[in-house]
Amino acid sequence: MPRFARTALTALAAFPLLLTTACTGDGSAAAGAAAGRPGKGPVHITFWSALRGSQEVVDAYNKSQSRVHVDFQQIPSGNQGGYAKLSNAARAGNAPDVATLEYPQVPGFAIDGVARDITPLVGERLRKKLLPQALALTTFEGRTFSVPLDVEPMVFLYRQDLFERYDIAVPRTWSQFERAARKIKRAAPGSRIATFPTDGGTQLAGWAWQAGARWFDTRGGTWTVSMTDKPTRKVAAYWQRLIDEKLVFVNSVDTQEGSAQVGRGAVFGKLAGAWDAGGTMSSQPGQRGKWRVAPMPRWDLARPRVGTHGGSTFAVTKDSQHPKEAMDFIEWQVSSPESLKARLSSGTSSAYPAATGLVPVARKAMDTSYFGGQDIYPLFRREAERISGQWKWGPRMTATLKTVQDRLARVGEGRGTVLDALRAGQRGTMPDLKSLGLNAREGSR
Repeated sequence: MPRFARTALTALAAFPLLLTTACTGDGSAAAGAAAGRPGKGPVHITFWSALRGSQEVVDAYNKSQSRVHVDFQQIPSGNQGGYAKLSNAARAGNAPDVATLEYPQVPGFAIDGVARDITPLVGERLRKKLLPQALALTTFEGRTFSVPLDVEPMVFLYRQDLFERYDIAVPRTWSQFERAARKIKRAAPGSRIATFPTDGGTQLAGWAWQAGARWFDTRGGTWTVSMTDKPTRKVAAYWQRLIDEKLVFVNSVDTQEGSAQVGRGAVFGKLAGAWDAGGTMSSQPGQRGKWRVAPMPRWDLARPRVGTHGGSTFAVTKDSQHPKEAMDFIEWQVSSPESLKARLSSGTSSAYPAATGLVPVARKAMDTSYFGGQDIYPLFRREAERISGQWKWGPRMTATLKTVQDRLARVGEGRGTVLDALRAGQRGTMPDLKSLGLNAREGSR
């Protein structure tokens, strides 16, 4: 166990500075390295990612300059073995220079020492390009451990044709959402307003986040775990009521069953990250023109905050021998229009860029006819700016969310409750935190 994993403060505030020389972040990192290598070839760095379009991005970067050459390896998605592969490589001392991490996994890889403290390498120019709410999710006690690629505020994708057919108003609040759910069940008994995803631990987290929950808190030098705090209990009770009254489907969404429900028009709407606009376009091409996007329903219209669902970041690992060159590549990848164009050329869906200056590139690539001509990016921008800043992910979110989802599957079978699943997640998290040597306590049960 790394010595810096002893307490919350040392785990997230006093990581050993693994970078012996710091780059000012002015974009000249690779140029400086090349200047000291007369007559030699480019610096080679390695990059692992499961993201679609990464090969196209790497090819474009390598063609754009001759100082650095990126060697790319496509790996499985994190939960399909990618994160285990990265952890194993780091233990063996041969992790790639650059690795892709989803937001919930950043704290864990930072505490494990896999994700390097890149604070000195993230210059002001790059910081100014990034949405502050996105950068905050990769920064702990002032130390930054990865750079956001995209940030995905939760929104409500809905079938406008179905809402109009049954004369149901698109809900703006959760109370209106429940009333609409009752009307849909009465008017179209084989349909539901949405699906409660039994494989959706991150969606449940996003709903709690919106309500003001704080599942993990490091104030006072202790990890306080409160996955059943008052805001979360409100969210759990709300969804439990909808489940008990059969107002929503209750099943996995990332399955053939979930896709079939959407495909046959039995699902009126989807509560997901902004990325799912592109995902729906890809998975349901026959429903062109029928979908629209609205803000996720609010608990309080006067305080229109939201949580996120999805999003990726890039970390420089502890094993990188060329951290400045790695950072040069990361900065280009997250903020260059050429990089986004290359990624989109692969046919990948357009997500919401964390570097908001790239929004015009993403908008241009979006086929608005799928959403009946709606320009969805202004809505994404407004919602991204409303991401609540109080949220922190925990150190072992892969394990925590798996425990929650295992129990949510029981809810789908009529056994247990949403709150039971959250309690199980909290109980399962405590031993993990203590095994890391962190000061930890349960804030609610």
